[in-house]
Amino acid sequence: MTFIKRLFLTLIHYIDKNSLETDDPYAHLTDEELVQKIVANNNPLLFGKLYDRYAKMVYNKCYGFARSEDEAEDLTQDVFLQLFIKLKMFKGKSKFSTWLYSFTYNFCVNYVNRNKQRKMSDKSVPVEDSEYKLTAEIPDDSLFEMKTKKLKKALELISPEDRSILLLKYQDGASIKDLVTLMEIGESAVKMRLKRAKEKLMEIYKTL
Repeated sequence: MTFIKRLFLTLIHYIDKNSLETDDPYAHLTDEELVQKIVANNNPLLFGKLYDRYAKMVYNKCYGFARSEDEAEDLTQDVFLQLFIKLKMFKGKSKFSTWLYSFTYNFCVNYVNRNKQRKMSDKSVPVEDSEYKLTAEIPDDSLFEMKTKKLKKALELISPEDRSILLLKYQDGASIKDLVTLMEIGESAVKMRLKRAKEKLMEIYKTL
């Protein structure tokens, strides 16, 4: 961990600890109002408030791409470090939580591609609905009937990309429309990627 990153995280945790000991004057602010104040003053201490609100959510997203809890923790800290630098990019056109969701997803995709030389496919290849329905679809009920321990193990064995889209859809309740926005690909490509991820998960699950 670099000195700058360590210092930044120390400041965040310091303000979080202090906020527990005193009345928080910023508790009534919406996310969007808090972001405006942070950007206006470039204040890392105030940024700690935002960190406190969303650290768990970001960690859960990062865990979908990571190979271990430690890697997910490192990814989470990297996301927040980059978020502080690029927070001014938030223009308020959507809820901050939605924007942060997309920011985290894209950061993790870039991390996977950069470190594992993987490429996200399907981006420029449209898939017609008729082609999409050629093979039998795995019903969602089949996923819900899986045993928890085996499901967790199977999720660890599939690719980070497949794991992430499944967690977004079935753990976080993201709609197809949400996935289109987050992944920046067409609806047919989202459906195909989701279908393939479910097939891969079922395939590995049956071997456990």
